[in-house]
Amino acid sequence: MSRSRDAAPPDPLQLIVGEEEFLAERAVSDLVRRVRNQDPEVELRRFKTSEVAPGELAGHLSPSLFAESRVIVLTHAQDATKDMVAAVAEYVKDPAEGIILVAQHSGGAKGKALTDLMRKSGAHVVTCEKISRPAERSDFVSSEVKRNGGSITPGALAALVEAVGSDLRELASAASQLVADTGGRIDEAGVRRYYRGRAESSGFAVADAAVAGDRRAAMEALRWAMVLGVPHVLIADALADAVRTLAKVGSAGRGDPNRLAGELGMPPWKIRKAQGQVRSWRPEQLATAIAATSQVNADVKGMAADSEYALERAVLAVVDARAGR
Repeated sequence: MSRSRDAAPPDPLQLIVGEEEFLAERAVSDLVRRVRNQDPEVELRRFKTSEVAPGELAGHLSPSLFAESRVIVLTHAQDATKDMVAAVAEYVKDPAEGIILVAQHSGGAKGKALTDLMRKSGAHVVTCEKISRPAERSDFVSSEVKRNGGSITPGALAALVEAVGSDLRELASAASQLVADTGGRIDEAGVRRYYRGRAESSGFAVADAAVAGDRRAAMEALRWAMVLGVPHVLIADALADAVRTLAKVGSAGRGDPNRLAGELGMPPWKIRKAQGQVRSWRPEQLATAIAATSQVNADVKGMAADSEYALERAVLAVVDARAGR
């Protein structure tokens, strides 16, 4: 995204169309970031289209007495009723100053009346088509590397896609990490050194296995991460983030991930994943895990004589907490 576009005020009407959830979520995040560059206090409100009444939406789109800026995101816009389309049609005739309305639609014929309305009303359109072909994934990774200010050779590009797989979130994370770790110039040797065909060797993989209570997988992932030189602080951060996420999502209850996203400050996919994991945790178990991850964060930053041992101890503490031991 160019600096000139970042500096320009975003259009008050935004339409995000396509099945690729990661790209759609990023489009919303990029939009909110642009708005907050101009107004750090802007409020983000997400609503699942089928769960908000037209009158309620009208209230959220009404200017406040204090002229507070807002980004209103309607997810699953393909589920819009006739009454909802009518409410949006009334609003787009004269959009309120300081408010941005975003309709997020999966594409296709269902709910097309709303997308047609937004297009005809001059909405800025972002297309997030499903990425499924190998060539498309390669193009995506190449764009991600450039997005992070780096460059990648053809051989490295093929090796990275082969190592990580088809998940866009993992590919985006890998591209970002490699740009940071290589100084921006990614070659095949660099990819092989960091991944060696094992995408699961990241701190996130260690954390995922630990919070799932899988002792064998967690220790195997930890050993691979250490062998491949993943910085100890990144592993500790990933472990702490996984446990904190469970605690935050558990405290929030079973609400819709799209509606909880703004409140919790994390993307819907992350909330959805944590909701599935936290069912196996009790509050006292989470408290034990939080204490262990807080300690290891201090240990890997110089408090412990052996940071590798400290990480092993923390991973096992999380696994044992999950098991109630």
